[in-house]
Amino acid sequence: MIAWRRFVTVPGYALAWLVWISSAVVWVPLFAVVDAIRGGGGVLLRCALLVAVYLTCEVAGVMAGALLWVWAGLVRMEAPRWQDLHFRLEAWWGTTLFRAVKRFFDLRVEVDDQAQLERGPYLLLLRHASSGDTLLASALVSHVHGMRLRYVLKRELLWDPCLDIVGNRIPNVFVDRFTADPAREVDLVRRLANDLGPHDGVLIYPEGTRFSAAKRERAIRRFEKAGDSRMAQYARTLTSVLPPRPGGALGLLDAAPDADVVICSHTGFEGAASLAQIWRGELLHRVIRVQFRRIPRRQIPHDREERTEWLLDQWSQVSAWVDSHR
Repeated sequence: MIAWRRFVTVPGYALAWLVWISSAVVWVPLFAVVDAIRGGGGVLLRCALLVAVYLTCEVAGVMAGALLWVWAGLVRMEAPRWQDLHFRLEAWWGTTLFRAVKRFFDLRVEVDDQAQLERGPYLLLLRHASSGDTLLASALVSHVHGMRLRYVLKRELLWDPCLDIVGNRIPNVFVDRFTADPAREVDLVRRLANDLGPHDGVLIYPEGTRFSAAKRERAIRRFEKAGDSRMAQYARTLTSVLPPRPGGALGLLDAAPDADVVICSHTGFEGAASLAQIWRGELLHRVIRVQFRRIPRRQIPHDREERTEWLLDQWSQVSAWVDSHR
């Protein structure tokens, strides 16, 4: 399955990059004129330039992965060195895209970092509001602090060739969110916490998907349909996040008994939750506020039910922080 998918994605992305870059002499002036007519701060041209950077990062990442594979065979590279180089490549990819988004959409980033992010191991629990926030960890944690983050990602991202090739060479998990065997997926996530060192961490999105008001309402109805009035009421109290799905986060806590927890709250990327919002210019000139809050392991309960309550309380705090800083 992997080989078949890559026979489609790698040449497909390469062709898309070649066509997009070679036709820039046409779409740059065209989109500039359309932007001037429709107003809105030049969103169309900004998006087109971001697509060019994204496709370039994809092609460069795949080529770098191929060169690393050849080099490893020539010099008989040891596993730790192999993984370290791929962690660096992963961080470069995400940081480059984050900087492009920041520049093209004129974003200002304010970070409240009092979590000592250069010291691991820790589990990074990150709020999920848009595609933009998926780049935060690469730019603000891996790049700045040199942390080697292992990601819990959705399986659909395997159709991104760079994430597929590089991401499968280092400890990451691409989970099937619609599986009939969720216990198997949780077990795969738990394995990410094996052998975490002082420069390692695991990133997971406890909500499981991006926040939207419609998804929040669906979560409330799902709890009501299941007869769980307590969780339905809890979900109603969350105005800016979805109720966390505890399986993956609790599994990581069980598997990494020495790891602290870092919770990342952020606001500002809500304007990139959908293509329609980006098209309307809702991401332009935003202030991206980010808070990293570290919780020492000794402050986290041992009992599973108490841990579940602890996680729900932490996500209530995330929602309150977002509301107060939006």
